[in-house]
Amino acid sequence: MAFGTHIRTWFEGRWHDGDVAVVKAADHGIWQGSSVFDGARMFDGLVPDLAFHCARVNASAEALMITPTCDPAKMEAIIRDGLKAYGPNDAVYIRPMYWALDGSDLGVAPALGATGFAISLEQVAMPPAAFQTSVTRTRFRRPVLEDNVCNAKAGCLYPNNARMLVEAKAKGFGNALVADALGNLAESATANVFLVKDGTVFTPIPNGTFLSGITRARHIANLRADGVTVIEKVLTFDDAHAADEIFLSGNFAKVTSVRAFDETDFKTRAMTERARSLYWDWAKSQPL
Repeated sequence: MAFGTHIRTWFEGRWHDGDVAVVKAADHGIWQGSSVFDGARMFDGLVPDLAFHCARVNASAEALMITPTCDPAKMEAIIRDGLKAYGPNDAVYIRPMYWALDGSDLGVAPALGATGFAISLEQVAMPPAAFQTSVTRTRFRRPVLEDNVCNAKAGCLYPNNARMLVEAKAKGFGNALVADALGNLAESATANVFLVKDGTVFTPIPNGTFLSGITRARHIANLRADGVTVIEKVLTFDDAHAADEIFLSGNFAKVTSVRAFDETDFKTRAMTERARSLYWDWAKSQPL
């Protein structure tokens, strides 16, 4: 899915210019859905937490019984080399990915050691700092580990996210707040969620139904280091309506302000701006 420009593809040991075809019709990843990916970002010449994203794509592969074939440190070096083709002011979406080539056990399970690997770089602008979205409820829920591979960033999970987004868009909203299997708040359709109430930040405690994101963890650490109380707990949709402020956290935008949740409008984005400022300050402090 190309949604950027100036695409580069790492495949079969070297960088190629353009969106190179990497998958065959009989690959297990196509007809059995055994594919994983991760997403990192370059912006302002920075590539924060790249090592964690490279390690996570390997962990995701293992969760889907796909044999990872690229050491995370080597993967990071390949990505940094590929990014040299972009300018210091270019924002780039970085996507390493694995998929199974062959199947075993009647073709259903991925065959060990038969793995496809590629990296896609796409120039995609960061959303502007002033951007805000609105959110609504969705009838679709996050699965549990017994239903799907919630412990991986797996391609097979995303059709469910797409249903959430399409439903939200049809209702006139930009995103959806999503329930877990018990009906409690889990995340949004595309990112983790934070609520702010009386200066305290709350976020759903990881319960196995959603990925506890790398950027989420970074915001928690940054805010706590700055003296903000951050509490991970079970949260309800009533808590979201009662919040002073909501923001979303994901790799693509890092921080997204929520303007409204259904009929509830939020009048402040002070903590959102604080989280954004802390994140950018932290990113600039990291070695290139």
